Amino acid sequence: MDEMKKVGREVETETKKQIRDLDGHDLGDDLGNAGDEVKKDLGNLGDDLHRGAHEVGNEIDRRWNETEKKVR
Repeated sequence: MDEMKKVGREVETETKKQIRDLDGHDLGDDLGNAGDEVKKDLGNLGDDLHRGAHEVGNEIDRRWNETEKKVR
């Protein structure tokens, strides 16, 4: 799912970039493109952090369950 979201963000960013260049190129286009890149990168980072936190939570649960089994 995260990979599909990354591809979607990339397509959105590139599409906006192409649309901005239709009427010529100016500083506003550069600023818009930079903002879109930051938004895309932050979205991807958020997905990566969420996945990492989920994996850590799963590992904690696994170790907790192992410990409970040993105590019984």
